[in-house]
Amino acid sequence: MDVATCKHCCKEDSCMDNFNPHTIQILSILGSLIFLVFIIYLIRIRRLKEEYAILWLFFGVIFLFLSIFRKSLEFISSLLGIAYPPAALFLILILAVITILIHFSLVISKMKDKQRQLAQQLALLNVRFKEKHNENDPDPSA
Repeated sequence: MDVATCKHCCKEDSCMDNFNPHTIQILSILGSLIFLVFIIYLIRIRRLKEEYAILWLFFGVIFLFLSIFRKSLEFISSLLGIAYPPAALFLILILAVITILIHFSLVISKMKDKQRQLAQQLALLNVRFKEKHNENDPDPSA
C-alpha cells in the first residue's frame, strides 16, 4: 500500500499511528481466556472428554502465555530466525493444529480397530447363538 492510499484510508500521515499494541494484547488475552473457558465448559457439560481436551487446554495456555508476555514471542521468533514475530505465532498455531490432528488420527485408528474387533465378536456370538438355538429346537417346523 502506498502513502497516498494510506492517507486516503486512514486520514493520517501513517497507518501505524492508530496502531495500539496494548489493545491487540488485551484482545489476545481475552480471546485466549474465552477459548480456555469454552473448552472447560465443554468438559463440564460432558461434550468433550478430558483425554481429548488436554491438547486443547495445553495450546490454549501456550497462547495465553504468549499473549501476556509479548516479548516471549519475539524471543521465540529470534531463536527460530523469523524476522516478523506474528509469523512465529502462525507457525506455533500450525504446529498446534498438526499435533491435534495427529492425535485425533491415532484415536480414530484405535477406535476403528476396536470397532472391527467388536463386529467380529458380535458375528461369532450370533453364530453361536443360532447354533445353540438350533440344538434346542431340532424341528424348526414344530
